Amino acid sequence: MERLVNTVRPYAWGSTTAIPELLGTAPTGEPQAEMWMGAHPGAPSITPRGPLNDVIDADPVRELGRAATEKFGPRLPFLLKLLAAGAPLSLQVHPDLDQARAGHAAEEAAGIPLDAPHRTYKDANHKPEMICALTPFEGFCGFRPPAEAADTLAALGVDSLKPYADLLLAHPEDAALREVLTALLTAEPDEMAHTVTEAAAAAERLGGALAPYAVLAHHFPGDPGVIAAMLLHHVRLQPGEALYLGAGVPHAYVSGLGVEIMANSDNVLRCGLTPKHVDVPELLRVVRFEPGDPGVLRPEASPTGEEVYETPIDEFRLSRLVRAEGAAPTDLTAPTPQILLATAGHPKAGEILLSPGESVFVPAGEPAELTGAGTVFRATVVA
Repeated sequence: MERLVNTVRPYAWGSTTAIPELLGTAPTGEPQAEMWMGAHPGAPSITPRGPLNDVIDADPVRELGRAATEKFGPRLPFLLKLLAAGAPLSLQVHPDLDQARAGHAAEEAAGIPLDAPHRTYKDANHKPEMICALTPFEGFCGFRPPAEAADTLAALGVDSLKPYADLLLAHPEDAALREVLTALLTAEPDEMAHTVTEAAAAAERLGGALAPYAVLAHHFPGDPGVIAAMLLHHVRLQPGEALYLGAGVPHAYVSGLGVEIMANSDNVLRCGLTPKHVDVPELLRVVRFEPGDPGVLRPEASPTGEEVYETPIDEFRLSRLVRAEGAAPTDLTAPTPQILLATAGHPKAGEILLSPGESVFVPAGEPAELTGAGTVFRATVVA
């Protein structure tokens, strides 16, 4: 196994303190939003043998194992991150695999440059993801029952929101949600900005369950995503709890530090809370207008002490090991590639002593023994 040197991405929404506090380093004053661990070509982890993507490209079967290579191709199929939100991220959804392949092919055929602001599909892969909280973590995820969303709109007492509240009470529920989101994103911009301003003032005045929408509007004044977020569950995760976000599920992270894992893709369709391009027709094609429980995950313990966050996809498998002082060694040797990330204590991966925020890459089949006290997240695949 090999220690990784990882890149921190300075996106504007990032916390200035959360990642430095975990790493035990001094804040720079600049936002530190994400630390990437993996082989994404945009910011690959560095190993003693060079960038991890180059190491894998040189011998995929040796690094990833034959089963993973045959199932996912000659690349690491997941990207592991530390994510530190100091401000809300955009309200967004991700496509399923068929949608990603079709969308990417269409944009390639149309000759849209990969870096064009209106380019939606940067690759042909889907992007299921999961966030596991290291600190209290806040976000919005998945549609609420429309009647609950209608109650929230009505509670604000804003006349221009009444038509949306009335629409939400229509049936069937999926059609009502589709109609309201379409209306919000296609409304006349100045009128919508005025509605959002009124709604934000009411949310700030009334507080309580409405207060989070005033926070969104503070960061994105006049943005229709503020109202769109009222259609979603407001979720507060406690440390150790997680959210799995499948294709078509609208979501936005607001604040907190977590471990995020996702399929290796850059495909994002934005719904709001952003100055970036919003492709309304494509968004409406991808969003799944299905109200339901957001599905907060808690890890399931195994006899070995490994706690697994169960998800319905194979590109990644995330688990957690919380080791006490004097605990017996844990053998993590597997026929699949792994990244081990320490988040507390000073555990040892093989002979490598890890501090919080440090990680190692374990090629498929390589011995992987964990000793010492601390918390380690284990990322691998199901192959």
